[in-house]
Order: sequence, then structure tokens, then C-alpha cells
Amino acid sequence: MFVDELEIKVVAGHGGNGVVRWRREKHVAEGGPSGGNGGKGGDIYMRAVRDLSLLSKYTGSKEFRATDGNAGEKRSKYGRDGEDLYIDVPVGATVTEHERGRVHVFEHEGQIHKILLGGRGGLGNEYFKSSTNRAPEESTEGRPGERGTFTIELSLIVDIGLVGIPNAGKTTILNALTHTKARVGAYPFTTVEPHLGELYGFILADIPGLIEGASEGKGLGHKFLRHIKRTKTILHCVSLEEENPLQTYDLIRGELGKFDQTLLEKEEWILLTKSDICLPDKINSVSASFIARGLTNVHVVSGVTLDGVKELSDTLVAHLRSQKI
Repeated sequence: MFVDELEIKVVAGHGGNGVVRWRREKHVAEGGPSGGNGGKGGDIYMRAVRDLSLLSKYTGSKEFRATDGNAGEKRSKYGRDGEDLYIDVPVGATVTEHERGRVHVFEHEGQIHKILLGGRGGLGNEYFKSSTNRAPEESTEGRPGERGTFTIELSLIVDIGLVGIPNAGKTTILNALTHTKARVGAYPFTTVEPHLGELYGFILADIPGLIEGASEGKGLGHKFLRHIKRTKTILHCVSLEEENPLQTYDLIRGELGKFDQTLLEKEEWILLTKSDICLPDKINSVSASFIARGLTNVHVVSGVTLDGVKELSDTLVAHLRSQKI
């Protein structure tokens, strides 16, 4: 299951308590205080990794804790510090802390942010020794570590995103290009989560179908529009079975623009899908209408019969390699 949004609770380690101890050594007549300080609690870090399915592994464990520092020891020894905890998140994640409003964005593999601090260790009685207080009985407890609730939102950073209305043939084309076996069905919103595939090292994502009003939250709304925001190249799938394919194309372009104007500036290829159920005259007429609009990068394909898929694949890969995307 692909998970692109998750809320987790995180607790940094508590500091260990300081202790009251006394020197009890042979030949030392008046042993002084020797209680050590407690160890520091473990900090919490988040680290970006290339694993887009990672959040699904956290659905059963929504609370993360770093280890506490150990209490101080005798002979003035400090307690051991708690171990820091690293929580891996996918590249493309935005992490928002509810309590403090802090936001961390992870755009590169290996990127690390410290999100919570472990508590300081308490003080042992040796710390309080002075010329006027030679036998202090006091110590302090360790401080609690910071805690917080975090929302992790994943915006896919992929090379190619397939967009279009429901049943435009996006998933079928993805399967044909990448040999992925994503579920396909002849009803709206078959795709309720992005499907991913790989084409000679380039990552493709089938973005769930958009409808009119998606920019305002209708249908699957903003949940999947944000994935398109970080997609490098858009393959706009328009089914040839539509009564007016060019109008359908304009509808989706309008929703993309309402959500974020920069989406309209991305490189875009037009895929006229389901060519296997259309007569050549309609295919030629629709292709001509797009080209007349100035949209010259138009490809006619069928994910069922695979007509045009090999040519599309070769052209895409050559282009992406030349652009060093």
C-alpha cells in the first residue's frame, strides 16, 4: 500500500538522574561526594532516503522514542548518554511539527534534520561540593526530552507524471511502458493512490484521475495535485473515446493552473490514448486539432494493443537522457 501522508508521535530521550554517592575507599578517612551526573537523552533526527514506499512501513508503529540517558554512577562517573534515533523519510517529504510549527523539507537523499532535543542529564552531588558545602546531599533529576506530533506529507519527485481525467488510460500506459502490474478498472477513481514504475532508470508515476473542481478539493482534490507539483515532465493522457478531447485537455490544464501556475510551465507531452477503439479518421482529426493549437509533441498510443508504445518509450528515454533529467 502506498502511503503519502502520516501522523506520528515522537519523543526524545529523557536525561538520566544525577545521584548521591560517597567515596568509600580504603585509606581515605573522609570520603567526599562522588555522585556523577546523569547522561543526556538521545536526540531525534530525520533522514531522507530513496524509498517511496517507506511510510507504509510506519503505519503500525506511530510512536518513536529515543533512548533515555542513564543515571549517574559512583566514583564521579557520568551516566551513559542515550542513543540518538534516526527516522528515515522518503525524498520529497515535508515534515510539519504541530506544537512548534517547525517545517522540514527533504529534497535530497542523505539530507538530515535534527527535529527534537534529548533532555539534559541531572547533576550528581559532587557537582554541589564547595568550600562551604563539603558533604552535599543534593542531586537533580534529568530533564525530559522534547516531544512532538509530526505530519509527514510526501510529494513525489519523479521524472514523468501521467495525468488526466479518470479512465483516460494512464495506468494502462504505465503498465505498458514499465511492465508494472498496477490495477486497472473501467470506473472512476480506480487509481486511489499513485502507481510507480521504472523506465530505464527513470521513475514514472500514474497520478490518480483529476476532475473539474479538483483544485478546490473535489474528487481526490489537493491530495494528488501536490504530487504533480514536483514532477519534472507531464504526460497528459487524453482518451480518444472522449467526445471532445481538446476540451477535456483544457479542463485538466485549467485545474492544474488553479492549483499552481507553475504547473503550466512544465514540459508536457500529449498522449492520445485508446487508439485501438477509434477509427483512423477520428485519430487524425483529433491529432490535427492538438497540433493546430501549437501542441506538436503529440503521440497516439494504445496500452492494450501496445500500438505506439515502443516508439513512445524510445523517444521518451532518448529525450530524458539528452536533457540529463
